Amino acid sequence: MSLPGSRGGTLVILTIAAALSAPAQRPETRTETIQAERAAKAQALKPETVSKWEERLRKFRDDKIMERITAGYNGFRAKIGNMVTGAGFAIGPEYFREDLLHGQLQFRTSAQFSFLGSQKYEVETALPKLAGDRLSFDLLASHRNYTRLGYYGSGPDSEKINRSNYRLEDTSVDAIGATRLGRYVKLGGSLGTLYANPGPGNDSRYISTEQKFPLGSTPAIDENVLYLRTSVFAQFDYRNNPLAPRKGGNYVMQYSWNDDRNHNLYNFRRLDINLEQYIPFFNERRVIALRAKTILTDTDNNEQIPFYLQPVLGGSDDLRGYRAFRFSGRNMVVYNAEYRWEVFAGLDAAIFADAGKVMPRRGMLNFRDLESDAGFGLRFNVRDVTFLRIDTAFSHEGFQVWFKFNDVFLQRRFGTTTGQPVY
Repeated sequence: MSLPGSRGGTLVILTIAAALSAPAQRPETRTETIQAERAAKAQALKPETVSKWEERLRKFRDDKIMERITAGYNGFRAKIGNMVTGAGFAIGPEYFREDLLHGQLQFRTSAQFSFLGSQKYEVETALPKLAGDRLSFDLLASHRNYTRLGYYGSGPDSEKINRSNYRLEDTSVDAIGATRLGRYVKLGGSLGTLYANPGPGNDSRYISTEQKFPLGSTPAIDENVLYLRTSVFAQFDYRNNPLAPRKGGNYVMQYSWNDDRNHNLYNFRRLDINLEQYIPFFNERRVIALRAKTILTDTDNNEQIPFYLQPVLGGSDDLRGYRAFRFSGRNMVVYNAEYRWEVFAGLDAAIFADAGKVMPRRGMLNFRDLESDAGFGLRFNVRDVTFLRIDTAFSHEGFQVWFKFNDVFLQRRFGTTTGQPVY
């Protein structure tokens, strides 16, 4: 005989018994808590949002716009930049072949014009892989007409308000030979001529140099000079990539003789020393780049150096917080330090500091009385090579913003010893 509601009571009793017999639930561990939080965070993630500027940069990189411009077609391409600082944006056609004679012969010719009237023409023939890549030979001819180069007077005490401008037209031909000793060492020399012709500048904002400075303080300002020039050089280079170094060092020394053939008044000798070191960390995505550079000159008797061939400081490649060619003298020294890091593929950022000075005597080569600046910059890269550099630098004379199509420590060509401001 069953009691009323016995079926329902039986179910309740069975449920209670099952609950009592089930093992107690294990408390959640720390690992499980972290995994649960990560899962919740993953579900809440949203697509990355970038600024319009960064979006444009990525599109520029992904579409390979700069590579299309510089690659050209059948050897013809556009040549952008690489003209003297202060000449303005420069562009022109270039024909370049590096595959002639199965890669043994290179040929290049170019013509460039700046928006401010300067011109530059070059023809170059090179044999870069002679004797099993141990010897090289280069023949370079150029004609340059720079119409508005800045000049503030000679010496470290020149005044910013004394800015003037002059024109410099020159023609040069150089033969350069080099040999490699092992993997890192290069030795070589050059022989060439330079014909220089200074004149009045065309920048109407500033007085022309010959009107501002007396003849005694600006040697050869009213004379054409023909030079026979020779040089010897040595390089120890163990950078991982000379076009975009992230580690290693590069140490260069070049000594040149400049013989005045038509006046015998402007003979001089010149010693160039350039020391670079790159210290990487964080898998080479961050780099400390250091450079020390000096130019020392010497003359016999009462001979002088033409004012336009004297070493200068100021501009996009040395003292970036000062105007181009701000300081001029018989000798100069400059120190640069940069901290670079990768923002994203194709774009690096940098903070930097520069210090340097010009000096009348080589014995003043020390760390006293240096001009200095500091700033920040961006480097846009294609195939890890800088194609656009934007630097903003601050000094006690104000600030400067530079747009350049080269690396700040760009290695100048061996053997062409015309010096500043010819690049």
